[in-house]
This record gives sequence, C-alpha cells and structure tokens, in this order.
Amino acid sequence: MEYELWAKSLRELVREVPWPVANMANAAAFIYETVERLNWAGFYKTERNAAGEPLLVLGPFQGRPACIEIPWGRGVCGTAAAQDRPLKVDDVHEFPGHIACDAASASEVVVPLHNRAGEVIGVLDLDSPEPARFTDEDFAGLIGFARVIEEWI
Repeated sequence: MEYELWAKSLRELVREVPWPVANMANAAAFIYETVERLNWAGFYKTERNAAGEPLLVLGPFQGRPACIEIPWGRGVCGTAAAQDRPLKVDDVHEFPGHIACDAASASEVVVPLHNRAGEVIGVLDLDSPEPARFTDEDFAGLIGFARVIEEWI
C-alpha cells in the first residue's frame, strides 16, 4: 500500500516537467529519502561508445560517488539492461560479474527504463548495505516507480 501512495507522490513530482534530467534528479532524491535503508538510488542512461556499442552512463543519483560507465551485460545494471528485465539481487557479491562501485552495497534492485518505442534507455538502480534488503513488495513497488518515471524522461 505504501508504494501506491509513494507512486502517486512521485507522479506529482515529475509530471508535466519537460526536462528529463530534472525529473531523474528529483526522482532519485525522492526515492532515496522515501525508501528506507538505501545507500544509493539513481539512474544510468543508455549511451553508445565509439564503436557504437551500448553502455550505461551515470545519471542523476543520491549516495556516494559511483561508477561512471557500466558495460552492457556486466554487473547487475548492465545485465538488467541487456536482458531487458528487472533484477532483485539479495547478495551482490554472489552475482556473476558484479561491479563493486561501493563495497558497502550488499543487495540491489535494477529496473530497465524504456522509451515509447520500447527500447531500453537506461535503468533505475537502488542499492542497500543490508543483504536481502528488498522484499517482493519492494521489488514490485520499485518496478511501479520506474513505470512512472519513464513517462517523463
């Protein structure tokens, strides 16, 4: 129930604001302040490297400084983007190819974001210092947050 109320608040915060970076910045701050026991909340945007291959580049966030680039298909974020599916990882240190941007992170949720054509344009990423921090309710709620955000970025 909390996530439904929070999604309404998030929608009011970002709706009809024509600047995607401002929306992502406010959404990251809202999530970081609202969802308990996080040490990082933010976005990575899909870009292309010099060879034209997709990669994730750091966007607006709250928390400690983070990795600037994440290869497509590597770590939790790159895997979620490449497979176009949300991931909930109870122990990131056991995840194949985990990229440790912050050694304090223990669990993570990553949700791909899409444009109107259905292409992956980035990810919403949340980290916690607690192992198995995210419940199934959290996971569903955070997927809902991503759907609100992708309407306005």
